[in-house]
Amino acid sequence: MATNLDLTGATWRKSSYSGDTGGECVEVADLNRHIAIRDSKDPDAGALAVTSHSFTAFVTAAADDLLG
Repeated sequence: MATNLDLTGATWRKSSYSGDTGGECVEVADLNRHIAIRDSKDPDAGALAVTSHSFTAFVTAAADDLLG
């Protein structure tokens, strides 16, 4: 996990599955060596940054769990 990353100018995006109704969404930003993750409802609360390998493992595990 990375600390003290400068997120100024980061391009944040959220899943197309999130829709426009608010909901329980996270946003991600590709920082080359890390992926930053934040709560879309409270973007000023801070962000978690993980390696791209860790993020890929998380997304894969989440998709596997959803697909059963």
